[in-house]
Parts: sequence; structure tokens; C-alpha cells
Amino acid sequence: VQLQASGGGLVQAGGSLTLSCAASGLSFNNYAMGWFRQAPGQEREFVTGISWSGGSLYYADSVKGRFTISRDDAKNTVYLQMNSLKPEDTAVYYCAASPAVTWYTGGDEYDYWGQGTQVTVSS
Repeated sequence: VQLQASGGGLVQAGGSLTLSCAASGLSFNNYAMGWFRQAPGQEREFVTGISWSGGSLYYADSVKGRFTISRDDAKNTVYLQMNSLKPEDTAVYYCAASPAVTWYTGGDEYDYWGQGTQVTVSS
């Protein structure tokens, strides 16, 4: 199983980025997907999750209204559209796959993890 995250980079505050996470080696449509992030010196934070059907979504309060998670089962890919980025969004972003029907906020519920992609937002 492999999760390949991409799309990170350097952006000015107020800008946008779209992260992608391409999965292989698993039945993607049977997995809930999540995005986590970890800033230097801070604990890992659950940012957003999507159920295997796509019908249930979760957003952390810190990103609600600015970030959008989506999935394309035909492409085995989950996306994270990030708008109105703030310097406090700077972190390494990780995608993760859980065999559960829906998302969980705890990392222990996720079996597979991507390698992380750096997002840096300058002020």
C-alpha cells in the first residue's frame, strides 16, 4: 500500500493550494480518508476527513470555511483544497487511510500514511 501526497509549496497569506493524495495497493473506495498536519514543535492535528462514501465530512474549526476535502474513487485520489491560507496553516500535511466507514479524528484509526508534503504560508 502506498499513499503519495503532493501539491505542497510556498504561498503568500491569502493564497490557495490544492493537495493531492494518490493511493495504490488498497481498495480505495472502502477506506475513509483523512488529512493531518504537524507544525514544528506541535502535536499532530487532524484537519479534515471524508467517509468512504464521501457523504460524511469533518473539518477542524481552524480550517472550516477555508478548506475542502474531496475524493475521486475512479482515480484513487483524495484532495484538499486550501483557500485563504494563513501563516498558522504552515505545517507538513499528511494523508491517511482508515478501513473504517467514516473518518476518525484519532491517528490510531488510520492504517496507512503518506509521506507528507510541506505547506509554508508567508505573511
